[in-house]
Amino acid sequence: MTQNPPIRGKFLTLEGVDGAGKSTHVDWLVAQLRALGLEVVQTREPGGTPLAERLRELLLAEPMRLDTETLLMFAARCEHVHTVIEPALAAGRWVVCDRFTDATYAYQGGGRGLPAGRIAALEQWVHPQLQPDRTWLFDVPLAVARERLGRSRDPDRFEREGQAFFERTRAAYHARAAQAPDRIRVVDATRSIEAIRAGLREELAGLAGGARL
Repeated sequence: MTQNPPIRGKFLTLEGVDGAGKSTHVDWLVAQLRALGLEVVQTREPGGTPLAERLRELLLAEPMRLDTETLLMFAARCEHVHTVIEPALAAGRWVVCDRFTDATYAYQGGGRGLPAGRIAALEQWVHPQLQPDRTWLFDVPLAVARERLGRSRDPDRFEREGQAFFERTRAAYHARAAQAPDRIRVVDATRSIEAIRAGLREELAGLAGGARL
């Protein structure tokens, strides 16, 4: 008797400038989905595989040319997509990822000024058929984000960037959200954690077919 292949899982991503607060909710999102009996893979970018984590260390610490930075981001992403994300989705698991390609458009494109066409070419090469099913863009005024970042004891080289860099990055994120409103939902991260999670819970229930969370 031939078994039907598993229903493909869903790919969920969280985005936002450093200090927006998205990382506060990643573990909670995963726990909510697992409470529904779903198999969930929790991961991050850059990173997610042993090789990609080593590239992450370089990207967050070593000064480099913008082209090098972007190529290393996509090298890590290539390993991540083909080793972790796609196999998990094909097996019916849900994937929750802290950052994905929207971050490259925002940071390397908006923040650093890399032409979007170069990013799009790499995106088409590395994951031409893969986009998140839902992306939550956590958004706060930059003054709030910078205040939160100021609590970091050892900021990485992206977190050490100045106000103008983050203004461009945030603007690029909002431009991405305007281009894909059905996929990218902007979350007002100045609200209380309880209020944010109430909204997320409602969206998760819809993504999971109306299940109660």
